[in-house]
Amino acid sequence: MTHGEKAEALFYEGYNCAQAVFCAYAEELGLERTVAARLVSPLGGGVGRLREICGTVSGAMMVIGQLYGYGTPETGAPKARLYAIEQEFARRFAAANGSVVCRELLGLSAGSSAPTPEARTAEYYRKRPCPALCRCAADLLDGLIADIENGKF
Repeated sequence: MTHGEKAEALFYEGYNCAQAVFCAYAEELGLERTVAARLVSPLGGGVGRLREICGTVSGAMMVIGQLYGYGTPETGAPKARLYAIEQEFARRFAAANGSVVCRELLGLSAGSSAPTPEARTAEYYRKRPCPALCRCAADLLDGLIADIENGKF
């Protein structure tokens, strides 16, 4: 099963969008799924259901941080490299989906969103692109990781 397939399946299991993407990589990152899910749980729904940066993008950024981040105060090359990787992921995601902003991806207007999530019904899944966005984010991330490992980025 690819990371994209895992991410989509995890969303259908009930994980939020950020959790679905991040947890698809949990094993490779050496994290228990429950720990991984808790770490990124606030990022779903465009961060706390505020409909800002798409949770799939946030989940992917967390994977990028685990793989390519730095663990000490930094102002030089490691920070610039990380930002370049993050910006490239965001560019690829926006090119594939039109935006990295949750409300834009969902076709919602600006404004606050109630904190109560919608029930995960068949109708919910019919009207939301979220499962496909989970798959897309993980697939794009796999491509970026491969490009980095092959020296293409």
